[in-house]
Amino acid sequence: MEFDFAEEQPKFLMLMYGLIAFVAVVGGLLLLLDVVPAWFARRREAQLVAASASGAPLPRRRKQGEGLFALFFLLPTLLLLTVGLVVPAIRTTLLSLMDGSSTNWVGLRNYSWMFSDDSIVRVLINTLVWVVLVPLVATGFGLIYAVLVDKARFEAVAKSLIFLPMAISFVGASIIWKFVYAYRGEGDQIGLLNQIVVSLGGEPKQWLLESPLNTLLLIVIMVWIQAGFAMVVLSAAIKAIPGDIVEAARLDGVSPWQMFWRITMPSIRPALIVVVVTLTIATLKVFDIVRTSTNGNYDTSVIASEMYNQAFRYGQNGQGSALAVFLFILVIPVVIYQIRNLRQQREG
Repeated sequence: MEFDFAEEQPKFLMLMYGLIAFVAVVGGLLLLLDVVPAWFARRREAQLVAASASGAPLPRRRKQGEGLFALFFLLPTLLLLTVGLVVPAIRTTLLSLMDGSSTNWVGLRNYSWMFSDDSIVRVLINTLVWVVLVPLVATGFGLIYAVLVDKARFEAVAKSLIFLPMAISFVGASIIWKFVYAYRGEGDQIGLLNQIVVSLGGEPKQWLLESPLNTLLLIVIMVWIQAGFAMVVLSAAIKAIPGDIVEAARLDGVSPWQMFWRITMPSIRPALIVVVVTLTIATLKVFDIVRTSTNGNYDTSVIASEMYNQAFRYGQNGQGSALAVFLFILVIPVVIYQIRNLRQQREG
């Protein structure tokens, strides 16, 4: 097969135009962020030098100018948030009140369908199981890793190995674990789990086809990925505990178990909250693992995957948008709690 450059020239031109636009936009923003603050700094410095030379009082910063300066830097962020978040959120909400073709208004019918259809109720239950198990189990394993690895001989190596799954995408991790759960009839198994079962005298199973076990096996993938994140955050929190508190507790003769519950746990409580909230938000939005492993079949679908199926596979824009809005509503209380918690920590 020969490559015809003349035939592919339009594609190369499109690629070149895209690269030029990218360089222009990014370079322009970087130049702007460098030139504008430098200009204001030089102007302020000149004013201070002139006032010092003339003996006049130092000029005060004008609050109006500072406000405009702050607005100048906030404007791109506000614009991106409006275009990328606010407008799509409003449009999705409106689509959730319309039928599948987005032509007729149906009111709250899509939301009543969400809680009356048995298959969607199963989706909501699966999502609840994910949200309950993943943050708790991943945080628990992360805490165990952090305590056991702390000040160990090969601490850096152990942490690197535990954190390594975080470097793998959800899709890549799902493919790896699909090989672990793989099934090949009778005889030698290519799946690690089935091979272990066969070597122990058991019968191989199609693990990802058995509900509700398949949902728990998919949760294992998420826990495997996120436990390293929890370990890193909690390990840093443990190392930040003041040494004099630990030394005083040891002088008082506390046991390791008492040290953990009375010293370590209260000290790392803010870090625990951050980890649990972060994992909760990530779990509510989980899509890649379910999509790659089972495509939501065999009673494994969650809100994000079902939202995709309804909107893009079945052409039901209204029902897909209703699921998206419901997912957004579920995330809001978690975000509000995290904001309040951070504010209390800052004020404390």
